[in-house]
Amino acid sequence: MRRACIDIGSNTTRLLVADCNGGGLREVHQERVFTRISRGLLTGGGISEAKVTEVATVVAGQLRVAQALGAADVLALATAAIRRASNREELSAAVRAACGLEVTVLTEQEEARLAFIGAARALNKAPAGALAVVDVGGGSSELIVGRVPNVVDWSRSVAVGSGDLADAFLHSDPPTPPELGRARQHIDQAFRGIEIPGTSLAVAVGGSATSLRRLAGALLDDAVFSRTLELLCNAAGDEVARRFGLDRERVRLLPGGLLILQAAAEWLGADLQIGYGGLREGALLEAAG
Repeated sequence: MRRACIDIGSNTTRLLVADCNGGGLREVHQERVFTRISRGLLTGGGISEAKVTEVATVVAGQLRVAQALGAADVLALATAAIRRASNREELSAAVRAACGLEVTVLTEQEEARLAFIGAARALNKAPAGALAVVDVGGGSSELIVGRVPNVVDWSRSVAVGSGDLADAFLHSDPPTPPELGRARQHIDQAFRGIEIPGTSLAVAVGGSATSLRRLAGALLDDAVFSRTLELLCNAAGDEVARRFGLDRERVRLLPGGLLILQAAAEWLGADLQIGYGGLREGALLEAAG
């Protein structure tokens, strides 16, 4: 059965269309728009009217694409930035009015579960023990430990994301050492006190991890983190975007995403493999039973 998932995240609004057969997925189409909802949050914690309209328009367009591709069932999910917005119901109402889709605002636990399922089911080989999944988003980062294919034993949503870091600390192009130092301090505070269970394998998913694959390869270890951060801090964003075929906005967010992933790897005491699945894949697999 052909299904689709629209993921309204803090940085991007993404569409995945896939055939769900035999317990697996075959990707048909994927696209994204940098809607940057976290940047559109007002002082009182609400999403601006202009941003609400923009996101509703993007979701309606992605729904038309999914339907044109034959998706029989389309899910619309929202994560951290919408979850913490004081007027999240206004966004849901705007999407409903624009295209008739009902938006499900995921809890932290639901977001963690779907990210884990998507990452676990995309593995070529299940680990002998526990699997850790690190999902870095724009407004939060999910740390999950469980057992393949779908059992979550522990999870924590950390209130730090690549979009929030870029907006609060990383203003220069490329970011300066003092900016990176302040961002690291903020990440350290967010991770303080977290005790992550031991794991056999650690996998990174999300937009930052996927983009880092182009710059760094499939494994993130200490040397790769250092080398890639040096690259991002010694070249303008436009140059990095052209060289590696990335969106310019993603390059702006990448130093923050890399710092979060590096902190997660240090907390886990393990290198991170860059995974292929994530929240959207997990949602479609769970919907397909």
